[in-house]
Amino acid sequence: MTILIVKGGVYMSSTLDFRLLSSVPSNWFMNSIAFWTFLLLGCMCIGGYFMFRKFLKVLPKADGRSKLDWQNYWVERSRPLWSDEMKAFLDQLVQPVPGPFRDIAKHSIAAEIGKIAVESEAPAVTREHCIKGYIMATPRRDNKFLISFLEKNGIDYSPYRHLIK
Repeated sequence: MTILIVKGGVYMSSTLDFRLLSSVPSNWFMNSIAFWTFLLLGCMCIGGYFMFRKFLKVLPKADGRSKLDWQNYWVERSRPLWSDEMKAFLDQLVQPVPGPFRDIAKHSIAAEIGKIAVESEAPAVTREHCIKGYIMATPRRDNKFLISFLEKNGIDYSPYRHLIK
């Protein structure tokens, strides 16, 4: 260390060499920060997309009820019409749905089946109600999987072929 005495003050100057401490981070560190930034940003965008879709389902429609409200209404209204055999058949129908989404799919399919059964004033949910409700509740983009699943399990869907677009 060098000390310089100048008129009006003391100035200190350091001449020590710190080669291990660099003021610039290494490339691998900066690349890993960039990688994790993009990864986390991507995950947040994907999660935000699904949260926004769920938010749209909760928004009320013109009648004042949301899509989820109507699903809950039809499930509760049709609850006494379900037999254990039809519940087991519904479980069979939702088997191809991935585990994390199975409960949600089961609820929406059960709501559609319940709506069909209640509107037809049936005394109980039948296999025909289940097949028709399953077809109507399945999104169009999944129709290929729907048809292959029904054929693989030997379920006759010919009376409802017009519902598959």
